[in-house]
Amino acid sequence: MAASTKSAQDFVPIKEVRNGVIILKDGSMRIILMASSLNLALKSSDEQMAITLQFQSFLNSLDFSIQIFIQSRRYDIRPYIALLEDREHNQLNDLLKIQTREYINFIKSFTEATNIMTKNFFIVVPYTPSGIGSPQGGIGGFLPGAKGKRSSAQKLEDFETHHSQLKQRSYVVQQGLNRTGVRVVQLGTEEDIELFYRMFNPGELEKPIQLS
Repeated sequence: MAASTKSAQDFVPIKEVRNGVIILKDGSMRIILMASSLNLALKSSDEQMAITLQFQSFLNSLDFSIQIFIQSRRYDIRPYIALLEDREHNQLNDLLKIQTREYINFIKSFTEATNIMTKNFFIVVPYTPSGIGSPQGGIGGFLPGAKGKRSSAQKLEDFETHHSQLKQRSYVVQQGLNRTGVRVVQLGTEEDIELFYRMFNPGELEKPIQLS
């Protein structure tokens, strides 16, 4: 029996990304939030306790699950080196040119000996529309092979309704984290695609995600 072949896309659970919303193949939806870091070690003991209690209160207030994950990537130092080399080339002062070259050599040797990592913090907010798995095809055409016949207008209306529910959940998460001092922003469609592209293509050059 010949082994069945599947493309890499068959293993990706995402059906599409629309208006910053990730629609999975099972019809459920996700919004991804990017969060800032918070260094508790720089806070006083009272501040640490207040932040911890506020975060505990935030988690206890949720009536839905969320996923928190940290992405660690090796930082690509080459754009910075290229910038320094450009400044060295345009430098008219010989002493400053020599110092710039020495600094470039130091940065290169330091980064070769030490892995400089960058970390991104994400929160995944889920929403599963009611009716998924029903004979009518769940949320009206989002599921592959859905048998229910619905017009494009009805499908758009379904999406907007479920999107509104998901946005409400996202707002609750953002407000809760803001109270702890963590800044949160939702990823847009392009940022979502870029994030998942890097996750499924770890060999690509890694740079920080640029929010529009």
